[in-house]
Amino acid sequence: MISAGTTLRTMRERKPLVHQITNYVVMNETANATLAIGALPVMAHAREEVEEMVQIASALVINIGTLSERWIESMLLAGKAASARPIPVVLDPVGVGATAYRTDTARRILDEVDVTVLRGNAGEVATLVGAAAEVRGVESMSTGMEPAELARAAARSLGVIASVTGPVDHVSDGDRVLAVSNGDPLLATVTGTGCMSSALTGCFLAAKPEEPLEAAAEALAAFGVAAEDAATGAAGPGTFHARLYDALYALDPATLGERTRIEEL
Repeated sequence: MISAGTTLRTMRERKPLVHQITNYVVMNETANATLAIGALPVMAHAREEVEEMVQIASALVINIGTLSERWIESMLLAGKAASARPIPVVLDPVGVGATAYRTDTARRILDEVDVTVLRGNAGEVATLVGAAAEVRGVESMSTGMEPAELARAAARSLGVIASVTGPVDHVSDGDRVLAVSNGDPLLATVTGTGCMSSALTGCFLAAKPEEPLEAAAEALAAFGVAAEDAATGAAGPGTFHARLYDALYALDPATLGERTRIEEL
């Protein structure tokens, strides 16, 4: 059942710990977004402690934005420990398709870890299902599939909930597809907003692990509503960025469900 407000209220009551192995560029942003929405972040990436940290977390978010061999080892150790518990795992395949190293790493994680949600842009997800895609750096330029079709195909072929973000987000379990149309164009002007959406996906999964499709869509809708609020009165990317944390903090569980625009296709 889709009820973003109820999930948000549950999250703020439980304050789940969300373990994030993420990249240097966005570590501060995703930690602040996690706090603002009402969960607790921990940004542990040392291989000596990640398995132990997973034991006290309610979700794990793996983000491959700034890769190294030691970080990949930590991601796999944490992912396998999370799968064994089990707790939900979110994979953000940042820049997949730009280099073979990134693509091979994401595929290895998908092969060795029980990933719950794959959250990426269209180019990244298309690359992982073998569809035509153009990825420039970490940005998706074009793909050969419609987003709804891509989400469904990725979910079926990879065995995950596929969360494909763009102007309209599409989330699928391989059968159902949910389209989320909340958001604002200013999201595309700030580094790390895609990574924030992955972090928030982890937060919503921690509060609603039994319904991962709905939780993943609700996370994107809540982030989109916050972006709409942050854009009101923002002079540009700088003020929008600062206002985004305030908007996440100010989200009202009582009215969030009325504002989310989630449609089943």
